Amino acid sequence: MSVTTKATIASFGGKLLKLSHNATSTKCEMAFNVYLPPQAVKDSNNKAPVLFFLSGLTCTPDNCSEKGFLQSSASKKGIAIVYPDTSPRGLGIAGEDDAYDFGSGAGFYIDATESPYNSGYNMYTYVTDELPKVVFGQFPQLDSNRVSITGHSMGGHGALTLFLKNPGKYKSVSVFAPIANPINCPWGQKAFKGYFGDDNNKWKKHDATELVKQWKGSLDILIDVGTGDDFYKQGQLLPENFLKAAKEAGVESGINVRYQPDYDHSYFTIATFANDHIEHAAKHLFA
Repeated sequence: MSVTTKATIASFGGKLLKLSHNATSTKCEMAFNVYLPPQAVKDSNNKAPVLFFLSGLTCTPDNCSEKGFLQSSASKKGIAIVYPDTSPRGLGIAGEDDAYDFGSGAGFYIDATESPYNSGYNMYTYVTDELPKVVFGQFPQLDSNRVSITGHSMGGHGALTLFLKNPGKYKSVSVFAPIANPINCPWGQKAFKGYFGDDNNKWKKHDATELVKQWKGSLDILIDVGTGDDFYKQGQLLPENFLKAAKEAGVESGINVRYQPDYDHSYFTIATFANDHIEHAAKHLFA
C-alpha cells in the first residue's frame, strides 16, 4: 500500500514522519505520524517496539506529536510511536462537521453500525487492523510482535477498550484522562447513539467499565487524571466507575489511578507525565 511522506522532522535524535495513505476501512485519505527513535534510524536491522498513541476529541496526528513530548522518553528507550488520526475526514456526510464531539475528529475508535456513519466511520478496524499492516509493511525496522497502546480522553477510552477487547494484542496500556465509562457520560451517550443507535448491547461492547467486568487474569494499567480537569469535574471521564467495576471483578490490584492535584485536561498534563507512561510501556515491551 502506497504511503505518502509529507514531512520529515528531526526530533530527540530520531525522526518524526508525517504520513498519509488511502484507507479502505475509512474510505478516505488518512493522515498518521510515526516517530522513529534514533536506534531505528541508525540501524534498520534494529527492531524497535511500538507504542500507539490515540488522541482525543478534535485532534489530528499532530497534536500529541507536537505537544505531548512523548518522543523525548521514547528516544531514550528506543520505542517508536504511531499517532493515528481520530476519525475519517471529508466523507461528505451531512452534519459530520457540525459538532466537536461527534463526526469529524470524534471517531471514538469504534466501527459504526448506524447509517450513514457505518460507511467509513470504522476507526476500530482502522486502528487495530489496517493501520498496523500499513505501518509494519512500510517500516520493517519496527517490531509487530511488541506493541503497546496509550491515549488521552477519547483516545484513553480507545486505548482501554482496544486493550480489553483484544487480550494479548497489546503488551501494555496506560491512559491520560480517559472517557472510562462512555455509556454513562454525555460525550459517550451522544456518540454511541449516533454511531450505534439505541442498541445498549453495542454500547457496552465499547465501554471500558463494562469490559473490565469480564476480564480474566492480571492487569497492569496506569491512569492519570488531573483534579483540575473541568471534564473530570463535569462527569465526562468517570474513572471512579472503572475502578469500582474492576474491584467488583477482583482485578483492581493491577490498576493504578493517580489523581494529579491541579492538573487539567491539556497537553501540559500529558507532557508532565509522559515519561511515566513511556516507562510503563517499556517495562512490558522489553520484558
